[in-house]
Amino acid sequence: KDIARITARPDGQIVVTPGLMSVGQGHETALARMASQRLGVDIDDIIYQQGDTDLLPSGRGSGGSAATVIGGAAVHVALNEFVAAGKGIAAGVLGCDADQITFDAGLFSNPAEPARPPMSWADIASHSNEAGGMSVLGEFLPPDVTYPNGCHICEVEIDPATGKVSFADYVVVEDVGTVLNADLVEGQMHGGIAQGVGQALGEILHFDESGQLITGSFMDYQMPIAADFPNFRISTIAVPTKINPLGAKGVGEAGTVGALAATMNAIVDAMACAGVAAFEMPATPHRVWQALQDAKKSAS
Repeated sequence: KDIARITARPDGQIVVTPGLMSVGQGHETALARMASQRLGVDIDDIIYQQGDTDLLPSGRGSGGSAATVIGGAAVHVALNEFVAAGKGIAAGVLGCDADQITFDAGLFSNPAEPARPPMSWADIASHSNEAGGMSVLGEFLPPDVTYPNGCHICEVEIDPATGKVSFADYVVVEDVGTVLNADLVEGQMHGGIAQGVGQALGEILHFDESGQLITGSFMDYQMPIAADFPNFRISTIAVPTKINPLGAKGVGEAGTVGALAATMNAIVDAMACAGVAAFEMPATPHRVWQALQDAKKSAS
């Protein structure tokens, strides 16, 4: 499970404190926007505060493509409970039941008394009798696991003289459930594909006879760069899951998992035309060239 805290400061700013940790995935963008839309607050008034263990009893961190699926769902739950708590405070001030309070565009009001001015989040915080504003915890424990589904199609070309593998095209169709931020999903796919291709084409650890790692720097350890890739063609098909309230399935590992198999299958298919019956990664230029030479000798 994961836990999130939402706080309304007396100045009307909203603090989102998730249990997850963003390490480049862009959670602060997606979850801040989620909070902005749910609470009717300008995105500039959303403060995303992560990594403070004094503010949460626990947190699951980030991993396993579960940040949005579990951590994001916890933020979603906390936001709904936050609005409910705000209605309770507004009801006390406006002298009515909480179910009579309406919330829209960041304002709480009692439709039965339209003459009374609505209450903002700053008003709610000032009437909460809590030091530093109103704060609510929300948690989410998924009843089961969920996975993304997708298809990667890779087209490669191999130079038989050097063994170098080049990409002609790369197409992905992925079902990651509800897409909270299309740019972040595409970015995650780009990074995942690059990671998978790196492993497929060249990332390998070599040790000498004494056990000393001899590929311990970027001079010796091959990693792909942007120039090694074509323009990725990525699209999503949203089939929301019922496992969490967001309908999200996760995307963090989808690019890597698909890229490994698609890249190697394309390479093996291309090499089969030259008589190579079996080949395992990494497909470094030397290993590809050697396999092609061996197949040529066997054929002759």
